[in-house]
Formats: sequence, structure tokens, C-alpha cells
Amino acid sequence: MSELDKIHQQKQVQDLKLTALLEVTKAINNNLSTTQLLQLYQDILQKRLGVGRLVLFLEHMGEWNCILKYGLSDELEKVEFEKELLDIREIESITYTQGHLTKNFEIVIPVFHKQHPLAYVLLSDVNPLELEMSAAIKHLPYVQTLTNLIVVAIENKKLFKENIERVKIIKELELAQNMQQMLFPQHLPLTDALKVAAKYVPHQQVGGDYYDFLQLNNHEFIFCIADVSGKGIPAALLMSNMQATLHSLINYTHNLKDIILELNKRVNSNTHSEKFVSMFLGKINTKSQQFTYINAGHNPPILYYDKKFSELSKGCTLLGITENLRDIEVETFEYAANFCLVCYTDGLTDTENQNNENVEMDRIKEIILENLDAGPAEINAALFDYAEKFKGDIDFPDDIALLSLKVSDLSF
Repeated sequence: MSELDKIHQQKQVQDLKLTALLEVTKAINNNLSTTQLLQLYQDILQKRLGVGRLVLFLEHMGEWNCILKYGLSDELEKVEFEKELLDIREIESITYTQGHLTKNFEIVIPVFHKQHPLAYVLLSDVNPLELEMSAAIKHLPYVQTLTNLIVVAIENKKLFKENIERVKIIKELELAQNMQQMLFPQHLPLTDALKVAAKYVPHQQVGGDYYDFLQLNNHEFIFCIADVSGKGIPAALLMSNMQATLHSLINYTHNLKDIILELNKRVNSNTHSEKFVSMFLGKINTKSQQFTYINAGHNPPILYYDKKFSELSKGCTLLGITENLRDIEVETFEYAANFCLVCYTDGLTDTENQNNENVEMDRIKEIILENLDAGPAEINAALFDYAEKFKGDIDFPDDIALLSLKVSDLSF
């Protein structure tokens, strides 16, 4: 081949490369799909530049996947990324043969963004327009540039799609959060006779803590606080089912034992013993001055009555643990003076500080006494403020729900 022919051939290659770059740029600007971009990339390398065999690995979320391959023998149809490639930071010939894959290729081309590897291209049978290998090597930086363009375009598409999905999920979670808030009682008693206040802070946008307060008639009320195992949407879904079941049950019975038995059946039916629920269920009759409760494996609420504290723990095991609850204790006591009851979920008592110390029950009781005259809303606010300061920069471990009641002697 004469020098003139070589110059003419090199010009053809340069024209091909420039045209290909323009095509890729146009394809990216026209927002072609990932499949179309890879088809164009393969066409340029295989048909125009004569690269006979290629594998393209792309990194995403810490995983390396083969997104394009051609010219492989049957034995290489399934290709896996080899960690040795991560040591390669410049275009180079593959001289080692440790791996099953790399020994079948001649050249590796890494594609980096700053210090982060984005992709690796493995090539062999590199002979653009019948040029000798020594001449073909000069075109490898072009292949690297072309690969960079394609890879960045594909990554941008993924990021754009993920961002759309993320925004969609955020919107759906906001909707779920609003829907969950609607499941909680919108109005709680706040009279001279009975004051009730609640506070709920989910660990995520939605959670599995639940409280309710239902008026049965002029002088009877059923209330509860519960904690569904787990966090997030699954726990929130089971919580909403519990709420619907409880509201349905009180239309047929006000007997706490019957309600607990039916709730247990519902949890078992819905979760097949894969989840459980702790619940404190109580009933107040301001006319007969009776307070009745069942504690189904929940954190014992704190009762302040007759100038002393007690923790209400009698009841039964967690809901959903067994199909048939046995030995359910129903405790009833008659009160003849004011009392205050503070119910909470374990997100409060599991809160830790930087020394891995938990919130102290004695301090919780002190806060209740300090805010007793103010009312249940102030008690809840003070308890949450204490937990917030106690944990410092550490996140809360779980959802936190507080339900506090104060019964006044004006109701007698």
C-alpha cells in the first residue's frame, strides 16, 4: 500500500469517527432509549471500526453488569465481571490469564469519572479498516471517548428515571401519611371532666404505632394504644386493618375480652403469624367510676392515682403469636379521685443516648408529676421534648406514640 493510499485510508477512518460522534451526540439529544444507544454503539464499533469481539460492563449501585456483548463463542455466552479489572486505570493490553474471561480478550479500556470507575470495555479482533494492530491501537482513546459518551448518557437516563420514581414514591408516601393521619381520632375529649391528648411521631413517613379513643355513649369510652411489629408501609397497612376491625367490633360488643379475641384472630388471619401486635385496651365509665383494661403484651401504661404510680401490665400475650389466646386477665378497679394515665409505645423507652443508655422510667414519672396540673397535652410534649434532648444527634429507633388521659373529680 502506497503512502497516498495509507493517508486516504486514515482520512476515511477519521471521517468515520467524526460522523459516529455526531450520530451519538444527536442520538443522545433526541433522547433515544438505552437499547437504541447500545445498538448504535455496537454498529459503530463492529461494522465501521471493525472491532470483532466486545464486552461492555457498567457499574450501577455497586454492582457490575454486562450490558452489551457480541462476537463471543458459545463458552463465553455468560460473562461475569472480574474484580482484577478494577486495578486497571489506563487503556492497556491484557497480559494476564488468571480469569476465565479476560484471557479471551486483548485490550481493556476503563472509563472513569474522576476517581470512580463507570465502565470497562474488553476488546479483541481489533482491526479497523484492515489496519495493522499497531495502527489500530491509536484508535483506542477514541473508543474510550465514545464509550464515555454512551455510558454517561445511559447513567443520566437511569438517574432521571430513578428521580422520577423517587418523586413518585415521595408523593405516594405523603398521601399515605395523610391517609394514616385520618385514621387517628381527629377530636379527643377536652372537658373539665375528661381530658385526653395524643402525640404520634413516625420513624418513617408512615408507621405501625396506633392509638384510638372512641366514645360509646355519654359516659363510656374505649381507648387503645398499639404497636405493630416492623416499620414503614407493611406495619402501617396492618395498623389500618386493626383500626377498621376495632371500629367494626364496637358496634357489636363493648366487652374488652371479646374485642381482644377478635383482634387476635384478625392479626393471625392477615399475617399468618409473621407479624404481631402489642396492644393496651381500656374502657372508662365515668358514671360508675370504673376503669377496665387488658394489656396484650404492650409496654405497661403509667397510672398515677392516690398519689402513687403503678404500671398496668395484666392481660395476655401479644396479638398474633397464637391462634387461641388463653388466660386473659381483665382488670377492673373503681376510682374515687382524680387519676392520670400515660400510655406510650416502645419508641419512647428504647430511645438511646450516645452512651447507649436508655430513657429512664423514673425520669418519665418525674416529668408526669411536673406537668400533672397542666394537663395531658403538656405531659406528652414534655415527654417527647425530654426524649429528643436525651438522644442528641442520634435518630429515634422507632415510631413514638403517646396517649395521655386525665380524669377529674368534676365528673363524679
